[in-house]
Amino acid sequence: MAKLLGGAVSLGMLVFVRFAVQAAILVPLVWYSDAGFRFPKGTLHWVLIRTVLHILGIGLMFSALQYLPLADALAIAFVMPFIMLLLGHFVMEEEVGQHRMAACAVGFIGTLLVIQPNFVAIGYPALLPLGVAVIFALFMMVTRRLARQIDAVKLQAISGVQACIILLPLFVLQADAANTVAQGTLVMLFLLGVIGTVAHLFMTWSLRFAPASTLAPM
Repeated sequence: MAKLLGGAVSLGMLVFVRFAVQAAILVPLVWYSDAGFRFPKGTLHWVLIRTVLHILGIGLMFSALQYLPLADALAIAFVMPFIMLLLGHFVMEEEVGQHRMAACAVGFIGTLLVIQPNFVAIGYPALLPLGVAVIFALFMMVTRRLARQIDAVKLQAISGVQACIILLPLFVLQADAANTVAQGTLVMLFLLGVIGTVAHLFMTWSLRFAPASTLAPM
């Protein structure tokens, strides 16, 4: 959907709506639950760091899709498991077996084979998915840190609110373009937000129960 919408919607609007839908869905669920919006002490700054990483990761990926074929962009971004294994092993002291590391190393070599012709064809935009991989690896490390302390729905709800506040100036600057968006495009924007919200909820829940290095290849 992001690939299809990239030609019809500005990047700022695309990313803003993605998080606005997330906030609109999840904030009422948290508001009417018993949990409320109380967060464990010392976690709010990590939540904000996670939100910024989330915005950067999605923004870079949506940008990459404007220059690269979908398959190529994903193939390059799939260097993320290799980065996550290294971070999980050296930063979070998670157990990483030699077979898993070797498999990701082979995948990294494959990624380089995809980057080379794209770099020759379009230049530096071919490296955007590498930035996505690094940022999302860090994003998942922070998520792993928070997932055991904060409920996934609450974490995603506050992240959606923070992202909307951060992105609001960019959205306002591009508000005139919103008047020309077709109805079918608005439906796709809403669906993009819903699917992204559900996918990241599943990812956050999974990181609550398993190490990032185990989940990375999946």
